[in-house]
Amino acid sequence: MKKDLLSIRDLKREEILALIDRGLQFKKEGRIPRQTLAGYTLGLMFEKASTRTRVSFETAMFRLGGQTLFLSKADTQLARGEPVKDTARVLSRYLDALAIRTYAQETIEEMAAWADIPVINALTDRYHPCQVLSDLMTVKEKRGHFDGLKVAWVGDGNNMAHSWINAARVLGIELVLACPKGYQPLPEVLGEAKENIRVVEDPEEAVRDADVLNTDVWASMGQEKERQERLSAFRRYQINQDLLKLGKPELLVMHCLPAHRGEEITPDVLEGPNSVVFDQAENRLHLQQALLEALLVRPE
Repeated sequence: MKKDLLSIRDLKREEILALIDRGLQFKKEGRIPRQTLAGYTLGLMFEKASTRTRVSFETAMFRLGGQTLFLSKADTQLARGEPVKDTARVLSRYLDALAIRTYAQETIEEMAAWADIPVINALTDRYHPCQVLSDLMTVKEKRGHFDGLKVAWVGDGNNMAHSWINAARVLGIELVLACPKGYQPLPEVLGEAKENIRVVEDPEEAVRDADVLNTDVWASMGQEKERQERLSAFRRYQINQDLLKLGKPELLVMHCLPAHRGEEITPDVLEGPNSVVFDQAENRLHLQQALLEALLVRPE
């Protein structure tokens, strides 16, 4: 039976931990030639521009002996009005898996409902599971465990915040999100109140005694018209040296990139000793090797 990754809540705790351990193993082994996915083809269907997502998926597939096929929506019949369900069924006859980077979560859910192959959420406006799985791998790599750790999210209650909420729910991680009023996570994603997940307005409250501090841009793709309004709303949510002092001395600073230096994060913090931003970016490759292998080479 095929398995999709539409959000982190599609995974059980033990599956997340297994993906992380396998990703760390891939990273440790380096460029050892593998043929785990020889003969397999991954389709990449992107509506949104990408650097890390596209390159990491293509390299991950190549390192496992498979290949990728890049599909811009503009170059497919979807751009001419072909129903998603028809595209899904046709691509299932050609490909072995499909990673989609799009706007609406409903689009990827419809694609998965009609496809006979694994469908991976490579980013929607609602969730970004591959990135947060890689972030979790980075935390495990640097700290060795998740037990007793406090993770702070400062900024927009966006797709990254939503995926961190899902991860905290599955793994039991303490997560405190500091977001301005009007920019908090969606109630349907937060769901029922959980002791380990809190939303506050004060960034200092979120960061105090934190082990991990995470943020993202204040205006994501598709929100360009809101940019000036958002710059004003998020001004006190910048990750800077004053905020860092409230966390633990070994605080890990994370950002999924691309970063707007001087807006959501200052250059000295992004390039500073607490930053694991570029390890985080690298780990997309290794985690996605583990993910592709798990979805395509499944036990009968």
